[in-house]
Amino acid sequence: MSQKPLVTRRRFLGTAAAAAAAPLFVPRSVLGDEKSPPASERLTVGMIGLGMQADGYHMPTLLGFDDVRVLAVCDVDTNRRRHAKQRVDARYGAAGSGGCDEYRDFRDLLARKDIDAVLIATPDHWHAILAIEACKAGKDVYCEKPLSLTIHEGVRMIEAVRKHKRVFQTGSQLRSGGEFAHYPQACEWIRNGRIGKVERVWVSIGGPSKWCDLPEEPMEPGLDWDRWLGQAPMRPYHSILSPRGMPKNWPMWRLYREYSGGGFSDIGAHEFDIVQWALGMDESGPVEVIPPDDPEATSGVKFRYASGTEVIHGGPGGLVFEGTDGKITLERGKMKCEPEALTKEPLGAGEVRLYRSPGHHRDWIECIRSRKRPICDIEIGVRSVTICHLGNLAYWNHRKLKWDPRNWQFAGDAEANTWLDRQRRDPWQLPEV
Repeated sequence: MSQKPLVTRRRFLGTAAAAAAAPLFVPRSVLGDEKSPPASERLTVGMIGLGMQADGYHMPTLLGFDDVRVLAVCDVDTNRRRHAKQRVDARYGAAGSGGCDEYRDFRDLLARKDIDAVLIATPDHWHAILAIEACKAGKDVYCEKPLSLTIHEGVRMIEAVRKHKRVFQTGSQLRSGGEFAHYPQACEWIRNGRIGKVERVWVSIGGPSKWCDLPEEPMEPGLDWDRWLGQAPMRPYHSILSPRGMPKNWPMWRLYREYSGGGFSDIGAHEFDIVQWALGMDESGPVEVIPPDDPEATSGVKFRYASGTEVIHGGPGGLVFEGTDGKITLERGKMKCEPEALTKEPLGAGEVRLYRSPGHHRDWIECIRSRKRPICDIEIGVRSVTICHLGNLAYWNHRKLKWDPRNWQFAGDAEANTWLDRQRRDPWQLPEV
């Protein structure tokens, strides 16, 4: 499988981590006000999953907020737990505050009555169980993308969030402006018809995942390997899946079907999220999925929407929206519009104006206080990852698929509906909501 999308992810998240190392708002101390909000006004957070994304992006961002307090961290790897605890204690000062607590079992963290919300940054195959249990425990949730390992998991996550009235933010940061401000801007132009009717969209990302075939390596000391595997089948340890010590590169568990959907879902969760937003389809999705003619191909799958718009896996790079009157190309660091004139005229009265986030984490925090839905609410995140799942199913099974986005099932296709979920290893079954 091509490594290109994972290099793209490194470049993107490396930039995001560097930006996140500074607070996303100005701390009180910078303004000359040394007083932090009283404890009763601080949002308390527990973090579950402490790898590179948590360490390089989520942790520095949360620790930069005066009105947020990280109380506990959880990971199946002892090295990561201790590293995270030390970092939190260094920020707040452990003396007199009790310090940050560390847990191996997420259930112990969720049982804490003094924790308001949790941030989940584990491998994909753990997201659904953790998110559902967090909702049941009364916690609001920020969860990394891709949100789920299967379509059924995503539907159950929506049910849990709605039933328990939780605020849920999906980690799809491209919606939240900042260095990615050209994404919401482009979506507004597309929604308002600046390029005419959208005929096709090209999505240049990696391919589907494959079954894991790694050999056995000596076990990493301090790692609860059985718990890392969770719902996935038992297999020997390999450092590609859970790197030794603190990870210095993005772990490649995302290449394997037991744990993720490959580059197709890893970066696709971001890119298809923008496609959905630009097309005004946050509460729906494609109705047909067509695999490439070559059964060995890892690009070329097509998604057809009811409007006739085709979304194609492949292309020259980034996202390319082709309309009857123009074209917009979006990449992480730039945007190109053809013709350029389509960007010159400001939005007029009555045109669509999309919500502008104050920052992805800040939006989550403010919505927890207001009880409003954040910019990338649970259903938005699930709809986006569902497109990734549909594409992977088309590649893996080389089948044309008719999708009913309203009812979350394949239309008139009993065999395909058996692919909505997969077997899980005991005791890590999907919880009741």
